[in-house]
Amino acid sequence: MKRCLSFFIPGGILFCAALIMVGTEALHSLVPSIVRIAPPIIFFSAMFIGWRFNRSSLVFAAIILALCDRALLIWVQGFPLSAGPPRIVYHAVALLLPLNLMVLSLMQERGFLTFRGIARVAFIASQPLIILFFARSHPDALMSRLTHHALPFSLPEGVPLSQPALLAFCLALAVVALRFVKNQGAKESGFFWVLITLLTALGAGLAPIDRMFFFTASGLILLVSLIEASHAMAFKDELTGLPARRALKEDLLKLGNRYTLAMLDIDHFKKFNDRYGHDVGDQVLRMVAAKLAEVSGGGRAFRYGGEEFTVIFPGKYADQAHQHLEDLRREVESSRFVIRSRMRPRRKPKRVRSGSKPRKVVSITVSIGMACRDEKNTKPQSVLKAADKALYHAKKQGRNRLCA
Repeated sequence: MKRCLSFFIPGGILFCAALIMVGTEALHSLVPSIVRIAPPIIFFSAMFIGWRFNRSSLVFAAIILALCDRALLIWVQGFPLSAGPPRIVYHAVALLLPLNLMVLSLMQERGFLTFRGIARVAFIASQPLIILFFARSHPDALMSRLTHHALPFSLPEGVPLSQPALLAFCLALAVVALRFVKNQGAKESGFFWVLITLLTALGAGLAPIDRMFFFTASGLILLVSLIEASHAMAFKDELTGLPARRALKEDLLKLGNRYTLAMLDIDHFKKFNDRYGHDVGDQVLRMVAAKLAEVSGGGRAFRYGGEEFTVIFPGKYADQAHQHLEDLRREVESSRFVIRSRMRPRRKPKRVRSGSKPRKVVSITVSIGMACRDEKNTKPQSVLKAADKALYHAKKQGRNRLCA
């Protein structure tokens, strides 16, 4: 359920809002005013926020959207498309736009004044120059390539998209959707809904004012999604997927007068890390974090730092949270962690070789200290220190135990 919501919010909501605005007669009267005011605000906001937070994909995507929108505004006034430059511009934009956005969604943030940043600027700038060159020297050949019939059927009447452009959109949507399934990121979901919005703008044969409105909506989706991605980077631990220490500090400020805090530490993690390597250590952290994410009793888990984690139980006294933490400790203890060989193949073989060495199985345990708000510890930071002190006692008493 949470995964579906993260995919639909905010891009899906903004896309549906754009559809309602264009499709509702009472609201459609607002579209011209929005198109006059919103595009420059969204563009310069995207440029500033992208520069400020070093989100080069946002900046380059905003530039591409602005260039395509202006090109269509200048050359394409309506349908049916006129022969010559209007047709070339429309089909070139419809083909190149989804492919460029797909590439940007796959690229890592590499800055602007770096070699890769400059190379991306050159790549974006070269495309309209190449189209212009062939439009002047070989217009018929270029038009034939842009409208080539690649599918064994024709598109419905009233769909102005060429088959290559439709295939480009389908490819881009599939790639971005797979990226979202893998990463669960706001950036990937944002690019997906941007592509859906642009497919609607270019494939529905809309009037220029409505097409510009959908381009404006796509820019807003991109801006909001990448702001959310930047927020997630600050408040979510990338390795474990749990909320990070910054999120913990904010949640501590929201607690009422009754709560329990727990500090949790993976036993002998440093020795384990030194013996088996940091990659295996990261796998252990992910495994423990997955157990913590499922803690019962309404607890919320955070990565505090290193091999330490924090669990908050809002509205619960220590005796109410005790059993849930004890169940968590036993769950981690009962989970067996398999140490796989460093020479293992990247892909799982179809057949297991006979006589292969058995994989080593180790037990991972955790020590937990907990404390609740009382007359002595009235502030979250003092309760957290008391829980950390209880964690120290748990380690001194032999580890793999819960102390209060």
